[in-house]
Amino acid sequence: MPELPEVETTRRGLLPDLAGRRIDGLVVRQRRLRYPVPRNLSGLIAGQTLQDIDRRGKYLLFRFARGTLIVHLGMSGSLRLVGAAESAGRHDHLDIVFGPSALRLRDPRRFGAVLWTAGDAAAHPLIAPLGIEPLTEAFDGAWLHAATRGRGTPIKLFLMDSHRIVGVGNIYASESLFRAGIDPRTPAGRLSRARCARLAEAVKATLAAAIAAGGSSLRDFIHSDGSSGWFQQQHLVYDRAGQPCRRCGSPIRALRMGQRATFRCPRCQR
Repeated sequence: MPELPEVETTRRGLLPDLAGRRIDGLVVRQRRLRYPVPRNLSGLIAGQTLQDIDRRGKYLLFRFARGTLIVHLGMSGSLRLVGAAESAGRHDHLDIVFGPSALRLRDPRRFGAVLWTAGDAAAHPLIAPLGIEPLTEAFDGAWLHAATRGRGTPIKLFLMDSHRIVGVGNIYASESLFRAGIDPRTPAGRLSRARCARLAEAVKATLAAAIAAGGSSLRDFIHSDGSSGWFQQQHLVYDRAGQPCRRCGSPIRALRMGQRATFRCPRCQR
């Protein structure tokens, strides 16, 4: 599933090419995504000029003068800039046409979403419940320590709860906990101030490194220009079960937490 670094990479890739450009039309080949694509969407956005592209968690927010287009890539989606006349593939469900170019949504599993709001996007039911952005100054050790008090939830699952912290999915939670030297099974409420500070910095560092590498291209994710990210080549623990720890040489172990694969070094993470 595209996580925060993949979505941020997409945003940064699209913004220079699309900001300030006028929408000439919309082509919808499949409306049945996670939520149905609004039938009047073409009339709502045609003729409008894209002002900006923001990100909130894993949602992309395409800003227009009269509203915001909310896009989620789901489990397998990607957005690519293509020629407007380029033939569409089986899973290419929607094109937003900008003159000779088109922004094309490809979503094999159809768990993505393309929705419109004329009001404040922050108040939309999908956006309003989202937690703190981990790359902001507000997310630090003090915040994390206060937020975890009295919580018996394993710290990995706490990091992945989008109602508390947005965008730290399975890959980056595992990587951040390794960088911080914390066992993913540790109850969140048992972390000291010092360990919370170390973990907050590790989350920021992991996400920043992943964005710099263009994200992790696992399975379906590709950039807006069709290229792949390569952060997976830097993974310290994720998907490395049985391989030697890059720090101490101990075999990386795998376990299941919250129905997801989790990876840890038994020596480096306590």
